[in-house]
Amino acid sequence: MLAATALAYHGQRPLLLDLESDDDDYDHIVALFKENGRWGAISKTNYPVLRWRDAVYANERELAMSYFHEYFLDNGRKTLCRYSKAFDLSKFDPAKWVVAEGDVDWVAEALGRAPHYPIAPAGAIKKLRRATKIEIKSTALREWMKNKTGKLKRI
Repeated sequence: MLAATALAYHGQRPLLLDLESDDDDYDHIVALFKENGRWGAISKTNYPVLRWRDAVYANERELAMSYFHEYFLDNGRKTLCRYSKAFDLSKFDPAKWVVAEGDVDWVAEALGRAPHYPIAPAGAIKKLRRATKIEIKSTALREWMKNKTGKLKRI
């Protein structure tokens, strides 16, 4: 939401893309932007690979697919199932999402109701290779960790 707000402030449309996982994993939402006709994304996560995407993708599907191989559980099973159409926050009053005093859970609910598309055909999903041990191990990398007093510090 912060990234979408910053993009809107700088004259871009505040767009979100929902990456839906299966029931065993968490969904991920990224802010979309377009540069020279190509899609990119801004994301905040503590995982090393579900972050920024440079504006090199021709469409939302290509961008969503860039997250596919890094979206897996600790046992290596890949979980990314669907992606949404770009969700434009500019159709809502900014007072309800930019400077709202209460929660903005309604945005996630509205995004969940937006059109979503399968990431891959069901037959292909059944034949997926699991992430390897080194790929799984890489997810333990963090930018921020708690020190002995519980305070976050940058690694």
